[in-house]
Amino acid sequence: MKAELMTIGDELLIGQVVDTNSAFIAQELQKIGIEVVQITSIPDRLTAIVDGLSQAQSRADLVITTGGLGPTKDDITKEAFCRYFDTVLVENSAWMAHVKELFAKYISTPINAMNYTQAMLPATAELLANPYGTAAGMWMENQHGVVVAMPGVPFEMKSMVTDQLIPRLTTRFKRPFIAHKTVVTYGLGESAVADLIEDWEASLPKALKLAYLPNLGKVRLRISGTHPDQQVLHQMMEEALKGLYPLIQHLSYSAEHDRPVEALIAEKLTQIGGSLALAESFTGGALAARFTQMPGASAYFKGSAVVYASEAKSSLLEVSTSDLEAYSSVSSQVAESMVVGAQRTFGAQYAISTTGNAGPSVGDSKEEVGVVYLGIATPERVWVERHEMGNHRERIVEKSINKALTLLYAELLKL
Repeated sequence: MKAELMTIGDELLIGQVVDTNSAFIAQELQKIGIEVVQITSIPDRLTAIVDGLSQAQSRADLVITTGGLGPTKDDITKEAFCRYFDTVLVENSAWMAHVKELFAKYISTPINAMNYTQAMLPATAELLANPYGTAAGMWMENQHGVVVAMPGVPFEMKSMVTDQLIPRLTTRFKRPFIAHKTVVTYGLGESAVADLIEDWEASLPKALKLAYLPNLGKVRLRISGTHPDQQVLHQMMEEALKGLYPLIQHLSYSAEHDRPVEALIAEKLTQIGGSLALAESFTGGALAARFTQMPGASAYFKGSAVVYASEAKSSLLEVSTSDLEAYSSVSSQVAESMVVGAQRTFGAQYAISTTGNAGPSVGDSKEEVGVVYLGIATPERVWVERHEMGNHRERIVEKSINKALTLLYAELLKL
């Protein structure tokens, strides 16, 4: 079964709002074996919506729209549905009661005529109730398939998809089984990983396909499969993974639901009772944020020193002023002193330091823009690596963080 998603609203097309609804719906549909073949954004214009529905139904058995179901004049999705399905708006008494109840319980302003229009639905539509708002969802059918309208507010739409739409689709339509498995490798580029697993990829059965999704120091390998027999599909997927893992065993990789490497580090440190401290210069606390945004970080995360200025490096981490003068702040010697200082200051078993030139100018450094030094300290050893990360400031920071995390995770995997 094929589906197309259609987002409605001028705010999407001018970049004022980012479409997160389609990503959520697509993920939920693939779980039940429905393939999304296209995602389209449509302006708040009647003819555009009607034409969009016609084109979408020529490509897909199921069309799901989001947006344009509010009470204001620019919300014209219901009007467009009436024109497309050749029907009229009528009052839905059950939904009128819901709108009145919602206003009485939760909304301080009195209900007005505009709010009452929320209970007007296409005569041939089946109601999909919205427990959190006044915009009702709609299920409509014609000879080409099914069209579903959902509100654009994400938290309202999500509950309706999981509690109503997915169960209805599951019982209504027979679908093949779809499975996805993502393995994330760290430290090698896309082409290098492709060379490494070329023969394995060529041997995959026709029911499975591989996609490479590179992103700043890591490559996601997404294996997707479709088969009418769920057990056969599961077996094919497991056999494919068994063949893949030995080929990438020398790399740092994650095969657990595409979890970020910082989550894997956190899990490993928690398991061994380990602790972590950070010393950051050009990353400015962004590395620490990777850990502190996760629940339970206090179990292993001791703290971070953001030491941007040379004086801060000296006063907080006891980096030698002579090293700073002789080698500059962007150097292997300073990165090593920083990571040892963080390990000592916070009393941590493991530590990471970052110092480098993120640009646009080199400052007092002897290194070019994009050169970074990453220090790692463990109970057994301390070392520093030099890397060249390009010339785009944000990418330098992000790539450096990913590389530093990969270095520490690779060390933890040896335990």
